This record gives sequence, structure tokens and C-alpha cells, in this order.
Amino acid sequence: MSFQELKRTKRINKTIKLNIKRRTIIVDDVLSFYKNIPIPSWIELSIIDVCNRSCSFCPKSNVDIAPNTYQSMDMVLINKLAKELSEMKFKGSVTLCGYGEPMLHKKIYEISRTLAQVSFVEIVTNGDTLNSDKIKKLYQSNVNKVLISLYDGKWQMEKFNKMTLESKVPKDFIILRDRWHDKKKDFGLKLTNRTGTINVGVQEKIGTFDFCYYPSYQFLIDWNGDVFLCPQDWQRRITMGNVMQKKLLDIWTGKIMEKFRKNLLNGKRCESPCNLCNAEGTILGKNHANAWKKIYNI
Repeated sequence: MSFQELKRTKRINKTIKLNIKRRTIIVDDVLSFYKNIPIPSWIELSIIDVCNRSCSFCPKSNVDIAPNTYQSMDMVLINKLAKELSEMKFKGSVTLCGYGEPMLHKKIYEISRTLAQVSFVEIVTNGDTLNSDKIKKLYQSNVNKVLISLYDGKWQMEKFNKMTLESKVPKDFIILRDRWHDKKKDFGLKLTNRTGTINVGVQEKIGTFDFCYYPSYQFLIDWNGDVFLCPQDWQRRITMGNVMQKKLLDIWTGKIMEKFRKNLLNGKRCESPCNLCNAEGTILGKNHANAWKKIYNI
């Protein structure tokens, strides 16, 4: 089946559509080159490997797969990353979320201030540790957006709207995301199996989607500097390299990343972890994908 013939079997709800629209502005409207190479526009940082919640749709609910190790990213790594992003003239977003709850990192404000010097900074949080003073401090640390996932109920809207008002930050600094829905509504998420890691709710079958643009425009960096193909690989199966051992650009253009990028641009989810993934990987990153296709003559 060709890419043009592939169609969704599930509708995307309003909240997800708004999130995609917001990310499209950053990902698809920002195509930058460094030394004639398309550089990423979206980098996800997992700055701490612990979460205070255990949600059924998240691999963290299974301690055999994603245990809380309490390991956290060091400022040495953050400073190196910021330096290399500056050298590349990075114009995209660095998002703090990944495999844990970022607000549990003791140096969240210092991390934010450092990264904000070279990139757009977003924080995705469950909001459990937030109060008006912390929201204000995030704003003063030059964070661009704080996305709060509301898991407990609609009543949390009033709680966080009041908190935002008390913090005296701009209203659009905070984005509230309804995640209190049950599995019949996919928990308010764009639900995936996290490369064969979880099986909850009504999910797309593996093989529904072939093409994927993830490695054309983004990657994830774990607390220790390991770079992973995308945020779907919760079992951390394949490492692209480590930013403490290599330059970020060398990893981005390296043989491992190139192999997966070429496979997925050709619609071949033939290797782990991609062969177990049911994520629709072509929603974002079309411009990056086209740029890489020209380079690879695909």
C-alpha cells in the first residue's frame, strides 16, 4: 500500500488537534540547515528518570519495563548541549518531559534558563508539584510554555486557572490539557503502544503505518546523554549515540541514525523498535523529510 493510500482509522479529538497545530508552527515552519544538513527542530529531554504517578497508558506503570531509577541529568550535559545548539544556530524547541516528571528535577530553573538562551523551551508536567510561585519562577527562567496534563478531572481546570492568575504570568504561558478521559476516549491522548510496550485502549494495529518522519526532525536525549530515535522507544532498545561522548551533529548525521532515517523515509519499519510501533509518524516533519529525501536521492 502506498503512502498516499494510507488513511487513519481513528479520529483525532479536538485537544490533540490543537496540540498538533501548536507543534506544527515549531516543527514544520522551522527548517534550518547547518553545513547544508537539515538540523532537528524538536528535541525532547528526559532530565529525570522518575515520576510520582503511575498511569495505565504509560510504561511507567510497569516497574519491570520502566522503573523509577531516580537518575537525573547533570548541568555538564545541559551546558554542552546548549553550546552545540548555539553553534548550529538551532531555532527549534527543546521540550522537557521524556521518561519522567521534569518538575522533580532539583535544578529545573537553572536548566530552563540555560536552554532558553539557545532555544524555545517547553515543559510538560502533571502539575502535581506546581503552585503560583513555581509557575512565576518558570516564567522568570525564560520558559516559553508550560503544558499541564490534567489526569484527575475537569475540576482541575479551575484549580490551575486560579493558580495561573495568582502567579501573574501571561494567560497563554500555561496550556491545560484534558487527560482525565477513560480508555474509550484514549485518555485524551494520541494513544500509541510505545513500540510494543503497552496495550491499553483501542489502538491502531502494528503495520497500519509504514512511513515515519520522526528521525528526520527530532530525537530524544535521556538523563545520561543517550540519544534515542524518538519518544516512542520507552524500552530504550537502540541508542544512536551519547552526547557526552560525541558531538550532537555527529550523532544526527551518524550511520545509525541515517540507517533508520532512510528505512522510514522508504516506508520500511523493518528493524526494532520500529517494527513494533503503531505510531502515525507522518503528522509532523514533512519539510524535513523532503529535505532528507533530496540528500539521499529517495
